[in-house]
Amino acid sequence: MRALLIDDERLARQELRRLLLQYPDIDVVGEACNADEGLARAAELRPDLMFLDIEMPGKNAFAMLEEMTATPPVVFTTAYDAFAVKAFELNALDYLLKPIDPERMRCAVERVRALMQKQERETPLLAHERIFVRERERCWFVRLEQIFLIESEGNYCRLYFERQRPLILRSLSYLEERLDPQVFFRAGRKHIINLQHIRAIRQVLSERLTLEMPQDIDIPMSRRQSQLFREKLSL
Repeated sequence: MRALLIDDERLARQELRRLLLQYPDIDVVGEACNADEGLARAAELRPDLMFLDIEMPGKNAFAMLEEMTATPPVVFTTAYDAFAVKAFELNALDYLLKPIDPERMRCAVERVRALMQKQERETPLLAHERIFVRERERCWFVRLEQIFLIESEGNYCRLYFERQRPLILRSLSYLEERLDPQVFFRAGRKHIINLQHIRAIRQVLSERLTLEMPQDIDIPMSRRQSQLFREKLSL
């Protein structure tokens, strides 16, 4: 998740960054010190999430949100509890009082994750879409159509594209539900393949097929999956 921090106090932004370091799925992509700068940064970066102070010089947070045509989920961060009712009327995900307690931050992050997962389940991914992939300190923006293989490793998955093989914190079943079935096919218990990247199809062991993928990777399929594959491609 790509987060934008908006607060007129530099120390407050630093503290937010420190608290968020323990959540590797949240990437702080930018900061702003007032509402006008926040509007510009939000339009430029299109964050998935905003941590937003309320009282700032010039416009306050509520005036800023009124000017936004598309608003990502918001977690308000403020020293005052008087704005809580107004904040939740605007569908704030959470309302954190400064100084922010790490446990309250954990609860806010869990709310954000739950919302993102709900939105993801409801919105199928299209092959031409770009997704943000992060593994430790490395990040990529990659189009789904570039991913030629997804391999299960326990509750995680390894994505294969170009010469990269990052491991992401998603299960194969979860990805199968999100991906376009016209492009991606569940080739077995451990693999989802991109149909557009198949280099060759070999028949082995009577009715079983093996798919040749880029980088000399072979994906053998069971008899059942081989039959489903034939039906899908009318072979």
